[in-house]
Amino acid sequence: MLESPEGLKLGGERRKITIFTSDLRGFTATAERLSPEEVVKVLNFYLHHMAEVITKYKGTIDEFMGDGILVLFGAPTPREDDATRAIACAVDMQLAMGAVNEQMAEWGLPKLEMGIGINTGEVVVGNIGSDKRTKYGIVGSQVNLTYRIESYTLGGQIFISESTYKEVGQLVKIDGERQVTPKGVKQPITIYEVGGIGGEYNLFLSKEEEVFFSLTEEISIQYTVFDGKHINDNLSKGSLVKLSANRALVRTIPGATNGIPLPLSNLKLNFLTPSTSTEGSGDIYAKVLVESAEQGSFYIGFTTMPPSIKAGLDELYQSLK
Repeated sequence: MLESPEGLKLGGERRKITIFTSDLRGFTATAERLSPEEVVKVLNFYLHHMAEVITKYKGTIDEFMGDGILVLFGAPTPREDDATRAIACAVDMQLAMGAVNEQMAEWGLPKLEMGIGINTGEVVVGNIGSDKRTKYGIVGSQVNLTYRIESYTLGGQIFISESTYKEVGQLVKIDGERQVTPKGVKQPITIYEVGGIGGEYNLFLSKEEEVFFSLTEEISIQYTVFDGKHINDNLSKGSLVKLSANRALVRTIPGATNGIPLPLSNLKLNFLTPSTSTEGSGDIYAKVLVESAEQGSFYIGFTTMPPSIKAGLDELYQSLK
């Protein structure tokens, strides 16, 4: 941009690009338990590794937003394989989390998990700001949609929009698809979970099978649905009846009027059953999974929880195996 005579002028142009955003699952809650110095150390280490991968695939890092990253493929320089490189970059970034978490373990810190959303669409790109401060960025509804798609992910997942999928075709390995209605979108859209990408990249994610065991003593819980920063005031009660390494089966109370939460809803839950195996205080966050369950039940994937509760559930799960 600096080499171009027009490079520093304010203004923008409409362009079809692929938008990429990533976010660490539950990092805000983790950061609250760390010192400011530790938070910065973890973020810098994580962002350094991710930036290396993004640069490798010729992505343009638009900005770091705490633990979130916004990347452009197709701006300022458009290429024919923008969507393909974006997906390859996403898979490679998820694979790079292995090295990141080896360092987390050495530091005695919790494992980091990242979700990624990718979308292709028309936006306005250009220099935004004033003569005092200018930033190269993007504007448009497709940007918001990309953030919505990313919000549906659990740690380790990559979701892409239908428009991105059409750009890459059979090159990408799809592990599943689902219909969602993001906020601000009138009609349901289809999003696809990426399991890998072939061709010259040949990158694939390993997927651990979640093995569930029935609890000998159910764990009573209360939970509420939330969207973004807004938490619903309606509390529901139920119980954990099965447990895997990262997930659980929740059974609602018979005759409950609130019903089953919608798939991909975000939950805040708390234990009500006092137990040495689940001793600890604090909120647990989870996402409702799309997997079908028996009537009156639903599966959840844990996104973040206090270390004491995490340790207790891990111990409980190991005792059931």
